[in-house]
Amino acid sequence: MVTARAAATFDPDGRSAAAARGFVRDALLGWGLPEVVDDAVVLVSELVTNAVVHAGTAAEVCCLREEETVRIEVTDHHPERGLPFLSDGHRYADPDGEGGRGLLMCSALAERWGVEYAAGQKTVWFRLALPAHVVGTRYAVPATPGSDLPSSPGPVHVAVVQLDEDGRVLAWNRDAEALFQYPTAAVLGRPWADLAAWPQSPGRGLGLTDTLRLARWEGGYGIRRADGEEVEVYGVQVRVRDTEGVPSTLCLLVLEPDRAVLRSPARALPGERPDPAGPRLDLLAGPVATDDLDTLLQRTVERARDLLDADAAYLLLTTDDETEFEVRAVTGLNTGHRRHARFPVGTGNRYDSARLPSVHEDLATRPTGLPLLTDSGMRSLVTVPLKVEGRLIGSLGIATAVPGRYDNEDALRLQFAADRVALAVESTRLTELERLRRGSLSFLVEASDLLAGTLEHEQTLALMAQMAVPTLSSWCAVYTNGDHGSSAGLAFVLHEDEDRIDPLRELLDKTPAPEAGPTHGVRFWAAPAETAETRGLTDSPELAGLLGETVVLPLTARNRVIGLLALGVPAGVRFRQEILELAEDLSRRAALALDNSRLYSERTATSQALQRSLLPPDLPEIPGVEVDVYYQAAGEGNEVGGDFYDLFTIREGTYGFAIGDVCGTGPEAASVTGLARHSLRLLAREGLDAPQVLRRLNAAILDEGSRSRFLTLLYGELTPRPDGSTELSLVCAGHPLPLRLRTDGRVDRAATPQPLLGVMDDLDLTAEHLVLAPGEVLLCVTDGVTERREGRRMLGDDGLAEVLTGCTGLTAGAVAMRVQRAVERFAPEPPSDDMAILTLRVPNQRQS
Repeated sequence: MVTARAAATFDPDGRSAAAARGFVRDALLGWGLPEVVDDAVVLVSELVTNAVVHAGTAAEVCCLREEETVRIEVTDHHPERGLPFLSDGHRYADPDGEGGRGLLMCSALAERWGVEYAAGQKTVWFRLALPAHVVGTRYAVPATPGSDLPSSPGPVHVAVVQLDEDGRVLAWNRDAEALFQYPTAAVLGRPWADLAAWPQSPGRGLGLTDTLRLARWEGGYGIRRADGEEVEVYGVQVRVRDTEGVPSTLCLLVLEPDRAVLRSPARALPGERPDPAGPRLDLLAGPVATDDLDTLLQRTVERARDLLDADAAYLLLTTDDETEFEVRAVTGLNTGHRRHARFPVGTGNRYDSARLPSVHEDLATRPTGLPLLTDSGMRSLVTVPLKVEGRLIGSLGIATAVPGRYDNEDALRLQFAADRVALAVESTRLTELERLRRGSLSFLVEASDLLAGTLEHEQTLALMAQMAVPTLSSWCAVYTNGDHGSSAGLAFVLHEDEDRIDPLRELLDKTPAPEAGPTHGVRFWAAPAETAETRGLTDSPELAGLLGETVVLPLTARNRVIGLLALGVPAGVRFRQEILELAEDLSRRAALALDNSRLYSERTATSQALQRSLLPPDLPEIPGVEVDVYYQAAGEGNEVGGDFYDLFTIREGTYGFAIGDVCGTGPEAASVTGLARHSLRLLAREGLDAPQVLRRLNAAILDEGSRSRFLTLLYGELTPRPDGSTELSLVCAGHPLPLRLRTDGRVDRAATPQPLLGVMDDLDLTAEHLVLAPGEVLLCVTDGVTERREGRRMLGDDGLAEVLTGCTGLTAGAVAMRVQRAVERFAPEPPSDDMAILTLRVPNQRQS
């Protein structure tokens, strides 16, 4: 049965995967299901990416909350992607390939999944199981030996009494009425302390209030009956919670002779009488979430401190290789040691064995080597190991400022409590590691998405640092290798506290850059701390506590180290192994993104330099003629366009001008562009007229063979005349025709079309002559202007002529800008083709 539903549709673009992840995360958190968020986000990210990137359609995401599961559906409208295939010896296709990766991840993470096809669409769905909610506590114990069965003259009464959080009676069954002679109405709401005769032994055991808060306790004590007589009973107390999370204590009571009914065989041997004054310690009492390791550990040390009347307590967990202890919880110690600091396993134990309980009677006489207790004022110390199946997983210690406070009996009691808590700690730690693993996978998916979203070099550097801080470290520095094998240089610095970025950068500028080293792996780097100490900067307020453990990771892409990633944490903190492993994964992804951005930047710079080389550096000043040029290359600037223009001196008083468009883009088009521009200058200065110049250029283009490209070209020669007019000789070889603006606003074509260049061997070209009178304008453009489109509309020659009609009286520069604005405003999208505009205007005599 579906109890909640959330759905959204995402457009087919690169931002949809991130938007879908955010939608699913918000929906599940809003339903109070954080346990399944990481798995759901990873699967939805892959499936939406398949839909919008590979299939190229919109993706519909639907989240359905059911009674015991969450079902998520991702639908696209182009069902062409197949299921993973079965092949000889392989269950699935290549897991590193793109095809079917989302389905492979569904099979790994989801409880159930499937694919449904319908007309024009495909739906991939998966189910994630919700964690079971267990109410109360269940126990199972071995059968009681026959010799311990109760011997009773009559029926055995088992009184059931339920107490609220304040120790008042909530429930009282009929057996309780029979045993203690109180009717139910007389005891409901009464404090349990009024009825229970609890043994009072100063300095030993727990009081009644503390015992009621234990997760489980059993032992003997007395109950005052209604007639005033005190009867001895044996009881079992269990701490439970109702469906709303409200705690209470359930007490099961029998008369002392019937104790075998309730007694746990593991706790008492035949003939043994439980000692009510000395109940064993229970460190798991209280409402602690079993999936929250930090809370569990902190509650454990606090209860250990309180139950043994200590001043301080700490809990250490071993690293994966069991060679070091890591500080995970501390109470009562103000020595400045931070969580996750590490010490060798043998540190602090006089017998050099952390696998045995140990009692330190006076630390002043025989101090421990544990840095955690240095200058803490503690005198007595008890340490016990935490073991699971014989494997050391941690160490629990309690300490007090009084010497000789603890003995072997205290150590054994603490060891019993540690044995009970060890399994819960290990189970919760494994749950935390699994949650971190899945969180790491989600983090890497997000990082890959962000890094793939840009090719800008500086932005990639910033993203690398922002992904690392503060998730992996408190500060980050990125070093990039220079050209020709030069040493790495500091490229970017980030600290979680913005006020510390500048002091950190100054320190790193003074520190020699780390060596490149191997192409993989983490290396520790002590140079920043050494530089600070050498220069006397360790006590400066800006660097106080800044430098703790620092590591360096190589940025390796395409089997080459292109830079280094330095990560640092504050003083007293050490990197956890899982953080270092995650940092390695991030560095590999970041290195590839950084190398891609570098290659893209180099290609863009090369293309722009080549583009500039194909255009004239300066335009000559022509007496009596205004000249203005507007040029704009389309795209992202990483390809050389085919449009070009030129204006040059042929001989004194005569000038050549050209505007052309080579078919295509890239190196081949650039080679023809360069050939055309330089050939025009050379041939025109040899004294050839316009048709001869173009015929020679046509032959040169055809000589290029397979590298040749056809070329449209408007070439002309202009000569200013003494009367203020300008004489023009034009050849328009397949190019958009030039337009002439007269002083009265009329616009007409200034030439007729002739064959383009680079196609036929023999061209019959003719020069056309005209004279521009003062105030008239000649407009020359490439097809990026006339073929500007919006849907099915195109600007065309007529639209350009209409724009030019309104330019009467404007200067050459104003005409070019008016045309450029008209082209940009014709459609909301940016122009997709190169655009060149060349305007020639003969000014009126009074203007000149």
